[in-house]
Amino acid sequence: MTTMLKRAGEAVANNNNNNDATMSAEEEFVRIGEMARKYGVTLRALRFYEDKGLIAPKREGSTRLYSRRDNARLKLILLGRKIGFSLRDVKQIMDLYDPSGANIKQLRLALDKSEKQMARLQKQRAVIDDAVGELSNLMADVRAKLADRTPASAVAAR
Repeated sequence: MTTMLKRAGEAVANNNNNNDATMSAEEEFVRIGEMARKYGVTLRALRFYEDKGLIAPKREGSTRLYSRRDNARLKLILLGRKIGFSLRDVKQIMDLYDPSGANIKQLRLALDKSEKQMARLQKQRAVIDDAVGELSNLMADVRAKLADRTPASAVAAR
């Protein structure tokens, strides 16, 4: 996540250095449909992230245009969701980004939330591993009982 934060931060910084009045002609904007296809999300999800203040596409009439900054932020949103962060957690981390700063507060928060999430995931893994073991034992018992009750001729016919 730290590498992802750094890359996303660089994209955000590059975009923040260009305000609308001085935006370079090379700035690439992507429409909502292309953004959705690129990241495998729905249009509704993109609008939801916008409503929550996680991304802020440029508007031309009713058309949403997504910048490199929006791309970077969406990558962080999707990474955060994949590893189990809430959108609130993701927003808190992203909102602490300062393009001209060392981002120590942001990195500490990301590390703290990551450590807590790692502990939760490890607990879930232990519960799942236990359930898999129990299910394997149950299946072995059922197979043994089934083999005891199946006539030899039926087993040979398979």
